[in-house]
Amino acid sequence: MHYLPSRLDCHEYCRQKANRPLLHTRTIMRDNRSFVGALIDDGRPLLLFTGLCLALSGVFALFLSATGQFLPHDVQYLGMTAEQLCTLQECRIVHFMLHDRVSFGGAIIAVGALYMWLAEFPLRNREPWSWWLFAVSGVLGFGSFLAYLGYGYLDFWHGVATLALLPFFVLGLARAYFFLPHFVGPQCLLRQAVHVPWKSSFGIGRGCLLAASVGLVGGGLTIMTVGMTSVFVPQDLAFIGLSADDLRAVSPRLVPLIAHDRAGFGGGVSTCGVLMFFSIWCGTPSRSLWQAMCLAGTTGFATAIGVHPLIGYTDAFHLAPAVAGAILFTTGLVLTFRPMTAAMAEGSPATGGL
Repeated sequence: MHYLPSRLDCHEYCRQKANRPLLHTRTIMRDNRSFVGALIDDGRPLLLFTGLCLALSGVFALFLSATGQFLPHDVQYLGMTAEQLCTLQECRIVHFMLHDRVSFGGAIIAVGALYMWLAEFPLRNREPWSWWLFAVSGVLGFGSFLAYLGYGYLDFWHGVATLALLPFFVLGLARAYFFLPHFVGPQCLLRQAVHVPWKSSFGIGRGCLLAASVGLVGGGLTIMTVGMTSVFVPQDLAFIGLSADDLRAVSPRLVPLIAHDRAGFGGGVSTCGVLMFFSIWCGTPSRSLWQAMCLAGTTGFATAIGVHPLIGYTDAFHLAPAVAGAILFTTGLVLTFRPMTAAMAEGSPATGGL
């Protein structure tokens, strides 16, 4: 005769089973990675961190410019505050300085956005050209700090921030290098990712983006050179209403401070142009690439152009190159929107189908 368990026995059995440890149903895996090694991983987290820091630095520069303030070390070096300098020439000297700093902030935000895209997408896919683009742009961007010395002003805070960020960038590059599938020289930057008929709408749009990027490189190098030499172009002095000697009479340290701003702005713009050009040339068309271009270009051109009417610096000859670049860039974004944001399939731009 078989024993039939009662309902109470069944409840007790279920209760005991529920309270048993479940070690037999799962295997606990030990993670023996080092803490630091896990954080730096393949180098991309460090490069993402670099891009984020640059973008936040650009936002900080925009914030300071919007409040019309100088940094404490600027005040100490110049010997006067922004409010004191603003009493001269209807505040046009301060406005001119802030217009350079707004443009610099926009350029640095653009560089940071493109760095984050490079680290998260092509470098994640172990595409060698993205590593070389990091290396080339890093030499240009961090190296442009030396241009600040062209007129004798060493921005201590900027120097400390640059030196603090540089190890993260270099270590990230070094780690990422060892994860590349094989060694490829910098000539990989010369190979375009897709072959598109230049007469197609996508080809024209891509050409517009490339042309705008070349313009940024040329314009940035020109601004950096001017900042290291003559500092001003005639339109600048016409806006301020003073000659360079008059500005030196206000303070012998005023022109070096302005030169520092100009050189930094030029370095940021040229670095942004290099990143844009090779990202378009070497990068596979994708939604993320278009979005990164849109964010970087919109921020850069909007700040560089938009600040001029706000301060009354509306010389047409001075604004013409930036406006022309913005028109080219916007045209490129519009014409490449559908091909780059649509799913890449057979007959896509990658195969020359558009």
